[in-house]
Amino acid sequence: MIEVVRAAATLQSVCEAQSWRFCFIGGLALQRWGEPRETVDVDLTLFTGFGGEEPFVKTLLDHFEPRIEDAVQFALTRRVLLLRTRTGVGLDVALGGLPFEEQVIARSSLFVYPGNAMIRTCSAEDLVILKAFAARGRDWLDIEGIITRQTGKLDWGYIRSQLKPLVELKGTPEILDELEARRLEFER
Repeated sequence: MIEVVRAAATLQSVCEAQSWRFCFIGGLALQRWGEPRETVDVDLTLFTGFGGEEPFVKTLLDHFEPRIEDAVQFALTRRVLLLRTRTGVGLDVALGGLPFEEQVIARSSLFVYPGNAMIRTCSAEDLVILKAFAARGRDWLDIEGIITRQTGKLDWGYIRSQLKPLVELKGTPEILDELEARRLEFER
């Protein structure tokens, strides 16, 4: 875990030096808001907007190794830059462009991790939204842990209002019902 936190701190330093807008999501945010579990990589949302992603990608490639061939083209097509640190920690950098992603970053805050590293993570509510939208088996377990650990602290009105248009766009409105069932079961 310490190596992952160090990798995040290094990536954060690069982003801050460029005055970029960003926040960590995924496993690091889960360590803060949910039931901690081992995480072996770093997930970051970097707000690039649409059409100007290439300078962000090239700057990051000046600091980190690509994990795949033709990482630039993959990032510009799939909006995810797959990198790794010199010590081998994976860095998944999502190139954000949607208003929701911009809002997630604006709502983010700093948290002290082991080793006294101040890392910027998304809010608990935004982590629930991101995980519900992904809707994989592990994501639902993570949501249960967040609900349990954050009982009485989550803004469910915000979560519903932000998740609804995303799942409608994805064509999976049943995610809202699944999330509500988990809220009823795990909120104490």
